[in-house]
Amino acid sequence: MWVKIRLYWGVSHSLTVPGISEILLRHDLGKVFRELAKEKESEIEEGHLIPDHVHALISIPQEYSVSQVVGCIKGKSAIHIARNYTVKSCNYTGQSFWARGYFVSKVGRDEKATRDYIKHQQQEDHRIDQLMLFT
Repeated sequence: MWVKIRLYWGVSHSLTVPGISEILLRHDLGKVFRELAKEKESEIEEGHLIPDHVHALISIPQEYSVSQVVGCIKGKSAIHIARNYTVKSCNYTGQSFWARGYFVSKVGRDEKATRDYIKHQQQEDHRIDQLMLFT
């Protein structure tokens, strides 16, 4: 039996990398997240990567806890980012790329609404930012 969850976590540093387009970075990390989820027999059904946070809809088998799957994805993806997108001469020991912790909620009857929310999160964030300009 599988459990579907909505997952959110933030970044400690901006997800912008000089010389790398945001689209290329998002595409690469999306593939990395999906591969890491498969290591824990899980599946990312929907996901969206924004420069300051990540949203995902994930199916997790009951054999694994949410913390096992999220720990694998956040930990190994941070290593991937450090190895492939940062200055090689820097020593990143003791530093974290992702913010500490995460938010998770179980997806039930509102799965379609959750999928739509994740798909359109960037447009919604932009709309809210525009509204804040006038307050």
